[in-house]
Amino acid sequence: MSPDTPAALQQELLRRARSRTAPRPAEPNPASTGPGSGSASGSGVGSGTGRAPLSHAQRRMWLMDRLGHRDGAYSVPFATRLTGPLDLDALGEALTALVTRHTILRTRYGVHDDVPYQETLPAPATYPVRVVDTDTDGGPGYDELLTAEARLPFDLSAGTLPRALVLRHGPEDHTVHLTLHHISVDGHSLVTVADELGSLYAHATGVSVPPLPAAPPQYADHARREHAASGRLAGSLDHWARRLAGAVPPALPRPATPPSDLPDRPAVTHVEPLGPEVPGRLREFGRTRRATLFTVQLAAAFAALHRLTGADDLVIGCAAGHREGREAAGLVGLCVNTLAVRVDVSGDPGFGELVERVRDALLEAQQHRQVPYDLVMERLGAAARGADGSALVRVTSDVLGEPTALRLPGLRAEAVEVVLCEAKFDLSFALVAAGEPAGLVQYGRAALDDGTGQALGRSFAELLTAVADDPARRLSELPGPAGSEQATAHPAPAALPDPATPPGTAAHPVPAAHPAQAALRALPHVADAVVVDPPGGPLLAYAVLREWSGPTPAQLRAALRGVLDRDQLPLAVTLVDALPRTADGSPDLTRLPGVPATAATPAPAPAPAAARSPHAAAVTAAFAHVLGRRPAAGDDFFALGGHSLTAVQLAERLRTGLELPLTGLDIMEARTPHALAALLDDRAQARTAARRAAAATAAAGRSTKRRTVAPGTVLVTGGTGGVGAFVLRELAARGTPVRALARPESAHLVAGEGVEVVEGDLGDPDGLRRAVAGVDAVIHAACTFTRPEVDVAAMRAMAEAWNRGPFVFVSSVDAYGHPADGWVAEESPSRQPLSPYGQAKADCEAVLLRAAGTGGRGGASAVRSPLVWGAHDRLRDQLRWGAIGLLYQAARSHAPITLPAPGAGGHEWYGAPWVHAAALARAVTACLDAPVHGVANAVSGHVGWPELTDELRTLLGSDSPVRYDAQVHPDLDHRWHYRADRLAPALRPGPGEDLRTVLAEMVTPGAS
Repeated sequence: MSPDTPAALQQELLRRARSRTAPRPAEPNPASTGPGSGSASGSGVGSGTGRAPLSHAQRRMWLMDRLGHRDGAYSVPFATRLTGPLDLDALGEALTALVTRHTILRTRYGVHDDVPYQETLPAPATYPVRVVDTDTDGGPGYDELLTAEARLPFDLSAGTLPRALVLRHGPEDHTVHLTLHHISVDGHSLVTVADELGSLYAHATGVSVPPLPAAPPQYADHARREHAASGRLAGSLDHWARRLAGAVPPALPRPATPPSDLPDRPAVTHVEPLGPEVPGRLREFGRTRRATLFTVQLAAAFAALHRLTGADDLVIGCAAGHREGREAAGLVGLCVNTLAVRVDVSGDPGFGELVERVRDALLEAQQHRQVPYDLVMERLGAAARGADGSALVRVTSDVLGEPTALRLPGLRAEAVEVVLCEAKFDLSFALVAAGEPAGLVQYGRAALDDGTGQALGRSFAELLTAVADDPARRLSELPGPAGSEQATAHPAPAALPDPATPPGTAAHPVPAAHPAQAALRALPHVADAVVVDPPGGPLLAYAVLREWSGPTPAQLRAALRGVLDRDQLPLAVTLVDALPRTADGSPDLTRLPGVPATAATPAPAPAPAAARSPHAAAVTAAFAHVLGRRPAAGDDFFALGGHSLTAVQLAERLRTGLELPLTGLDIMEARTPHALAALLDDRAQARTAARRAAAATAAAGRSTKRRTVAPGTVLVTGGTGGVGAFVLRELAARGTPVRALARPESAHLVAGEGVEVVEGDLGDPDGLRRAVAGVDAVIHAACTFTRPEVDVAAMRAMAEAWNRGPFVFVSSVDAYGHPADGWVAEESPSRQPLSPYGQAKADCEAVLLRAAGTGGRGGASAVRSPLVWGAHDRLRDQLRWGAIGLLYQAARSHAPITLPAPGAGGHEWYGAPWVHAAALARAVTACLDAPVHGVANAVSGHVGWPELTDELRTLLGSDSPVRYDAQVHPDLDHRWHYRADRLAPALRPGPGEDLRTVLAEMVTPGAS
């Protein structure tokens, strides 16, 4: 049997699964494919002058281009004012010779089998140079012409030939402006380009100069070497994972309201002059601490960031080149990487001590500089991102020398700055050490308001001057706003009495202008808004749109997330047609949907009539049909004879009849017809707003449906559930395009940037097959929980349609059944009895693993998950009403709690394995890159029932008595520990993912 047959491949995959080695498939040898290597098709990524793989740095640029960043954000402008007789023909000849010498300057970027490659284009016979007559410097249109030229996008698939523009101000007065793409050059390359262009121009004009090397190094060969060595990065990648574990982006004091003119001026650069002696003093001080000027300036940036944020654990990024050897000195290309330098500034050290801390951290980082920053971020996943999704490195630092200029013989040259008004990072510090020294601060206006940014620019220059004069000063003595002062830069306004409360009545204070309320009202689509802070409840926001077609509640909350601190973010934004008013015109909080009566007045308000809700009649009818009796608006579901099965039946009836998202857990949480009708009202408003927004987008000619599937797209099922939501978040952090399967009534809940929503559910096999078609990977996280036959049939349909890439199935440890041993290894055989749910998971795994490796399919991973915990409504519902809901409900109602006694049934320990949803998402997405070809456990830890009970009693303020009994309740008859070896790195808990913290988030209403 040929080892290349599907049967042999499947057999090998299963062998690996059984042996638990699961090695990754070897990368194709880049030297063995492509033109000139014997490949018949010539379409591979090969050596020679044909196709080559992309370097890691290039791949990031290519991905940014594919994601739509084609507006000049990654252009590299290079302009020089030249005075004297400029020979335009010689300039064109020199440019032609330059792009002939360096193939990277005439390279196109394509995709084959979903893998990007670079390919050299023929050298042009003559280089086009565009000449435009303009006024002298300072005349109208001069700066605008240079900026407009730099902002013109490149088409990477057509090539990256630099653009040349000459502005002719007079017979002997020109500005030569080259625009290159960052995928082709870095700062070091720009110096090489300028030097060689000067030599080639001199040769073209007959000036005698030393000849250039005949054969400069080519970037494609550099990319091939890097590609071949990528397997040797594991040790350094492990170092970065350990070094940055628990690190988070610095919390910058974002503007209270977003600027209205961001598209025109997204970034601001503030330059503050320094005394001419400052750089020299800083350099001399650095020598006493065995530190370079760059290190001293980086320490100053850490000090300034500490003063701004008040944080002690900080990360600042800096650029590091990785040209190796003498031959790489003349290499033109992108050979730069971002180093995430992490420094602990606690203890109020003197500046000299801080320099030493920064020096040691920087040297350690440089020892592992060959690991691409993107690979580090992929390894860390969402744990290395802020609550708003921002990447770990959002602040950078650098020392700026003399700007590069094009120096041609017989002409006087002066570098010209071309301002793109683009901020690659939220905040950047720099020391201008050449020419006229200055401290420079650049900031994105969505990250800092102009007042804070300008004050930071001044204080950074003052800080540089202060440490140059007296480097022994401690951080607390340096210029700049202290973190505590900055934290209160937007103080909470004085509270006013609730307008719905009569004068003289005690009331819960409502902020006069909560930051979230001000931020909502500042959004262009919002006409009015109010934020309600009920005592003991979550923060709620209500908004009125100016037009019927506007942003969805999710989009409004996302906008708030970008400008508010986490504790200021409302749990939800609800759209209303108008804010209800009292007689004096104040907002009537009692008439807002979902606001408890105690938010407005201590006296309980009468329950509103059911008829006030458009869904009240449907809810009442569904209650009557399922429970056999007609309820009043305030009747409790359980008092009427309801239980978990009837809750599912009631939810299914309302969901299909009203086409709104609803689950049995919603029924068990809402409990009364009035509360359930209010919940449906909110979801109907969200659905209507989402559909209006989609219709408006389509009417404007921007269809929300993709014509083709983007390369690398991953199909995700179950995106509205607790696990799927975190998977979507993790994929978004990786920049992965997503196709999300959702029921029609829930489609708006998963819609977002980079997400294509397809409607369907597990009961629609044909819809599932269509959803799988065309994607490059599948993550199947959806489950009916109560209909195992539907789950298995859905897996069969998806496996049939699956024809390429990896497939990850979120399974359950219930598939192990009741193992004989207390510790359960990965892929241990199932042991009876199995619950119907566990048996369905095992059956789905079997369907998937049989299909793996056949018909072009990739590797399969069945990730068995235990209890999943995280700050998500669905996960909170499972805590309250799932398998261990009896512990939660008993603690909440102060009822007695009975736990299995140690030794009961011959077992010393009873408890459960658990995993944080974010860790599970990291593990699941890790299987896209390295399938396990079998079963792997996703377990972060284990918790005994006594420990869990103690935590619940503390968090709920419960005085429930606890006793132990030899009789074991069926829901608590769990006594197994599960090993999790293969996915252990991804499962390592990140900040805020420990059991106590996440349980507090799940118990506290509104925590997110």
